[in-house]
Amino acid sequence: LVAYPENSPNEMVEEVDATGAVIRLVTRREMRAQSLRHRSVFIAVLSESGQILVHRRAETKDVWPGCWDVAVGGVLQPGEEWESAAVRELSEELGITGVKVELLGNGVYVDSDVKLVAACFVCRTEGPFVFADGEITEAHWVSRDELPVWLSAKKFLPDSVALVLPRIAKE
Repeated sequence: LVAYPENSPNEMVEEVDATGAVIRLVTRREMRAQSLRHRSVFIAVLSESGQILVHRRAETKDVWPGCWDVAVGGVLQPGEEWESAAVRELSEELGITGVKVELLGNGVYVDSDVKLVAACFVCRTEGPFVFADGEITEAHWVSRDELPVWLSAKKFLPDSVALVLPRIAKE
């Protein structure tokens, strides 16, 4: 296989079945164009006081550009373990290293744009955050009381809202 830069249209990703078993490798472009099921990881970032870090995605994202999100994360690399992917995504998207991630659970999400099998994690940190890879354009700490206002006023990613929010409600 030829190695491609991560998040390029030619990056190789795993197409998986509903249980997460690998069917074959495809390009990211194929996965998005055909809405193929793939593995993703979500990491909710909570402050010590329980606020959640919400962020707006860059307009260059290949799905849901410019939308808000309640978790960082992304597509797993071929053969990558769930926890390793969570740690990698925290480093890439927020510049965070050396923090503990805790598994909240696994889930499946399907809509007209995305089909995925996911692992959801949480980490607790105050930052500081560095948005070096350009995937995040702004971020804010939001209290649990303020979160419903944000969710009703802005367009949020439906997959992380469906998979992550119910799991962090227990945190």
